[in-house]
Amino acid sequence: MFSLSLYNSSLKSQWDNFINESKNGTFLFNRNFIEYHKNRFKDYSILFYKQDKLIAVLPANKLDDKIYSHQGLTYGGLILSKQIKFSDVTEVFNLLLSHLHETNYSTLIIKEIPEIYKSLPSGEVNYLLHRMKAKLIRRDVLSVIKLGNNSFSRDRIQGNKRGKKNKLTIKETSSFEEFWNTLLIPNLKNKHNVAPVHSLEEITILNEFFPKKIRQFNVYSDDKIVAGTTIFETKTTAHVQYISANEEKNKLGSLDYLFTYLIEEVFNKKDYFDFGISNENNGEFVNQGLLYWKEGFGARSITQDFYEIHTKNYTGLRDLMI
Repeated sequence: MFSLSLYNSSLKSQWDNFINESKNGTFLFNRNFIEYHKNRFKDYSILFYKQDKLIAVLPANKLDDKIYSHQGLTYGGLILSKQIKFSDVTEVFNLLLSHLHETNYSTLIIKEIPEIYKSLPSGEVNYLLHRMKAKLIRRDVLSVIKLGNNSFSRDRIQGNKRGKKNKLTIKETSSFEEFWNTLLIPNLKNKHNVAPVHSLEEITILNEFFPKKIRQFNVYSDDKIVAGTTIFETKTTAHVQYISANEEKNKLGSLDYLFTYLIEEVFNKKDYFDFGISNENNGEFVNQGLLYWKEGFGARSITQDFYEIHTKNYTGLRDLMI
């Protein structure tokens, strides 16, 4: 009754159509997004069927004897149809683990999807992970605003007033070059000695695929860019992918001015505004100053968990249903 198929390019339309209609998928699971960096990862995505009807997919890559869901994505795991029932998710998960065990993959790593990105309740896998005694290997803290219930601190209000006083202007643009080259790349290099996850070429290509999902907002003072942010927009949530500003951000109030505008005017119809994580060192520490700034907009904390499952334990689901 249940079967699986490894992804190949002939299944692209079927995959993408399923993601668009799923209960917990976002555009990050579209094949055009997954494959923008396909040269960095060995794909091992899987489609699951019940009587030839697609009911779940797993965006994944392989590394040594481990399967990851997916190392190139912010979150992942089983993407489920809106109609799927708990018993079918159990069958799919058992099929997944037994397949991986039989093909000599020892471990499955799942980076779970935060609840704010799901259009319907989707906690089946979380229960199965508990039942399988999956090991929690990491937990991140995300700062999220429940839009409509946000309130700004005095510091954020004063920063927004400085932005108005300094006559800053905000522009949405389809070009990422100015923000990337003037602010983002130099700041990440100077502060953390790292580069953006997406190169300028990559984010430009992704924007061409998803022009309504990947949006760039820049802040200007006398026609000079002083701050900006890149937003990934899903059905439920506006997610802040990148933030950067010049050294005058506090004096100008540029970031407070920008995010007040985004929260109150651009994305106020969304369910959530996600500032992303404030963790460092793989989730072990919290950047207190960054968290303070986000909470000043009314953001509060949710968590995202990472799990490790040994595929040899797949038989543990056999006696689940009584």
